[in-house]
Amino acid sequence: MKTLSAKFIKIVLPLLLGGTILYWMYRGFDFNRISDVLFHQMNWFWMLLSFPFGILAQTFRGWRWRQTLEPLGEKPRTSTAVYSIFLSYAVSLLVPRMGEFARCGVLKHYDGVSFPKAIGTVVTERAIDSLLVLLITLLTFLSQIPVFTRFFAKTGTRIDTLFTSFSTAGWLVTAVCGAAVLILLYVLFRRLSIIDKVRGTIKGIWQGIVSLKDVHHVPLFIFYTLAIWGSYFLHYYLTFFCFSATSSLSLSCALVTFIVGSIAVIVPTPNGAGPWHFAVKTMLILYGVAETQALFFVLIVHSVQTLLVVLLGLYAWIMLAFTRRNTAIQRT
Repeated sequence: MKTLSAKFIKIVLPLLLGGTILYWMYRGFDFNRISDVLFHQMNWFWMLLSFPFGILAQTFRGWRWRQTLEPLGEKPRTSTAVYSIFLSYAVSLLVPRMGEFARCGVLKHYDGVSFPKAIGTVVTERAIDSLLVLLITLLTFLSQIPVFTRFFAKTGTRIDTLFTSFSTAGWLVTAVCGAAVLILLYVLFRRLSIIDKVRGTIKGIWQGIVSLKDVHHVPLFIFYTLAIWGSYFLHYYLTFFCFSATSSLSLSCALVTFIVGSIAVIVPTPNGAGPWHFAVKTMLILYGVAETQALFFVLIVHSVQTLLVVLLGLYAWIMLAFTRRNTAIQRT
């Protein structure tokens, strides 16, 4: 019974959550216009130009991960580390957050990397990324205060009236997203309580977490970290030029919507489907984009970028099928 409940939380609930938000956003939407936008109104040059940066973001992440494993005496092949990242993103489309475990499993299977240590370095990576996003968010918010001030002044909107004018459906979506985050945290804490019983596993995880202090070539680590998020941003920003409604928006608008979208994907749905759409669409409207055009933007951009994640996952799966296992060291 507990196993079924866990599977429901990990698989069915994220799908229901994402589907519910998408249904609410696109109810009454004219999907017949999608083909016209895709083949007649959209500039595909910029979309294709954004693809290399999406690939680079994951590649840099693989290189950085290998670097964090080296102080622990783990030296997976560079290609295996990158393939594991490609595959992890694709796996997370099926079961949110499961990709983190999948990529550690790939390194264990092919290069004999200690699974607990790999998990520990993943925790370290996520902590570093979270701090960077938090810093960028703070700087972005401070730089955009005049924008929000001008918006409120021109529209006569005040913060207190903004919250009172928030629709019931909007509050419902926000509440559901918050509840999903709480459920995810509960599941994670339950897992940690089980892991705590395995002393050797905890030791390996801790070693992975503290490995950052012994990482070689710190400037290179910093470069990889900045390159990851710089590539993510360009992967997103270049899509602005695909649509007439967003092509004239400022770089600061792109940064604000990028940060808001990055925070929204914390909600456990496949590739952030639903929460990402809602958050980015809302911010685009704030910057003057018509609601219909904002809906076209988030639907097409998210769908195309998700397709790229799938293709990279398939590529990694095929390449790993032809990759020989490193049997020199196999750990339990």
